[in-house]
Amino acid sequence: MLRTRADLEDLEARTLASYAMPSRASQGRQVPELPHPMRTCFQRDRDRIIHCAAFRRLEYKTQVFVNHEGDYYRTRLTHTIEAAQITRTVAQALGLNRDLAEAVALAHDLGHPPFGHAGERILNDLMRPHGGFDHNAQSLRTVDWIEVRYPGFRGLNLSYEVREGIIKHSAFKGRAAAREFDPALYPCLEAQIVDLADEIAYLAHDADDGVKAGMLTVANLETTQIYRDARSSITALDSDPRLARYQIVNRMIDLMVTDLVANIDHELGAADVASVDQVRQAGRALASFSPAMDTRVAELKRLMRDHLYHHYRVTRMTEKAGRVLGQLFEAYMSEPRQMPDHVLGRATREGEALARVVADYIAGMTDRFALDEYRKLFDPDERV
Repeated sequence: MLRTRADLEDLEARTLASYAMPSRASQGRQVPELPHPMRTCFQRDRDRIIHCAAFRRLEYKTQVFVNHEGDYYRTRLTHTIEAAQITRTVAQALGLNRDLAEAVALAHDLGHPPFGHAGERILNDLMRPHGGFDHNAQSLRTVDWIEVRYPGFRGLNLSYEVREGIIKHSAFKGRAAAREFDPALYPCLEAQIVDLADEIAYLAHDADDGVKAGMLTVANLETTQIYRDARSSITALDSDPRLARYQIVNRMIDLMVTDLVANIDHELGAADVASVDQVRQAGRALASFSPAMDTRVAELKRLMRDHLYHHYRVTRMTEKAGRVLGQLFEAYMSEPRQMPDHVLGRATREGEALARVVADYIAGMTDRFALDEYRKLFDPDERV
C-alpha cells in the first residue's frame, strides 16, 4: 500500500505522544513551498541535510584525533551518525517524532570548523572584534545561508522546528542568533534529547578511541563508576580484550540511554506535561539524566578531560591546528583575493563583512583542505 504524506501525518496523530511535535503542526518554512506528496516536512528536512555539502565534509573533520592520525578514529561525521542513532532510539522510546529529532541531530555539527574544538576556539578568538564565532550559530548560518542548492531560495529552507533545534543546542540563552526563536522558550523535546544523545555518543566513542590510541588505559577508566558498572556485566569476555572493550562501550551507552529515557519520562509525569506548548514553557530543559547518572557522567567527563583531551599528544595536535587556522585567517584578511572568486564575491558583490566571509570559508574547510591551503600559501615549493 502506497503511503502519502497525509497518511504519514495521520499515523503520527495516532501514535505520537501528546507532548511530541507532529509534522502537521510545524510553523513552516521561511520561504513557503508546496508540501511533498510522500514525505513529511521533517523527513524532507532530514534528507536535505544529508545531501548538503556541509554534511559530506564532516567525514574529514576532526572529532578528537586529526583526520590523518588514523582511519580508525571517529570523525565529525561518524560522531554525528552515532548521535543521530542514539537520538532516534530515545525518541522512539518516548513516543516523540523521530524524523524531527534525527534531522536536528544530523545538523547539529554542520557549522563545526576543522580540527575540532581547537578550531572553534581559535576562530572565536580571531572573530571576537567581529561578533565572535560559535559553531551552533554557524550550523544555523550554514543551513540558512551558506548552502546554495535551490533556485527559489538561499540555504536549505528548513522548517522552523529544525532550525530552532539547531540554534538551541546546549546552552542557548545568551546566543544572539537564538533571538529569532524567542529565547524565553525551550525547544521541542525532540531537539532537547539531541543535547544528551550528543553527550552520550562522544563520551562513549572518545573513551573507545582513547584506549585504541594508547592515551587512555583500562586502569584510568576503572576509576569511574559508569565504566565499572558496564564492565561488571560482561566479565565473561576477559579472554578477548578487543571484544571486551567494544562490549563495554556498548554497555556504557545502554546505561546512559536507559537512564535518560526513564528520567525524561519521570520529569514529564512529575510536571504533568501533556503538550508541546508545556514542554516549551517549562522554564527548564526536561531532558536530563537522573541525579545519580548525572554524577557518573560528570565523573567520566573529568577523567576524559584530564587523561585524553589534555593529553600531550592531543594538545600538540590541537595547538598545531590552531596555528594553521590563525595564519590562514590572517592571510585571507590581509589579501582577500587569495580566496576563490565565489567566496570573495560574498564580500565584494553581496556586501557581507570580510571577516565573516573569511570565517565562513575556514569553518567550511575539512582538516585536509585546511592543511593543503596552508602549504599552498606558506610553502614556497608547493604548487598553488
